[in-house]
Amino acid sequence: MAARSKARKRAFQILFEADQRGTSVQEVLADQVRHARSDDRQPPVNEFTMQLVEGYASHVARIDELIATYAVDWDLDRMPAADRNIVRLGAYELIWEDGTPDAVAIDEAVQLAKEFSTDESPAFVNGLLARFKDLKPRLRRDVDA
Repeated sequence: MAARSKARKRAFQILFEADQRGTSVQEVLADQVRHARSDDRQPPVNEFTMQLVEGYASHVARIDELIATYAVDWDLDRMPAADRNIVRLGAYELIWEDGTPDAVAIDEAVQLAKEFSTDESPAFVNGLLARFKDLKPRLRRDVDA
């Protein structure tokens, strides 16, 4: 698995853990960094993982608003936790990470859905992120305004 794919997987795991614990992603990230420094058996938290988690944290309210608006027939709270956090991470990377091609951001999120969620999840994640991709110029304008 490529280094950036591993970083995305770890970022998803941090978002998921924070969601389950009802705490901030920054707190979980700090815990993971501290744990990696104190236990040689734990891999260090990669720079790209930190970039994704911190980037998501800086846009969390807008990302959740977008998901709530465009996830047809799904309330954010009723969405499976894995799907919710995969879409959150994918939306951040798709909309705000200029260094990642759109197709890569979507494909990586779909791969996470295949690994961590239900059989229906990859299509759901793909569809919602594809919608964000189509709206990206407007979404970025709305954010920059």
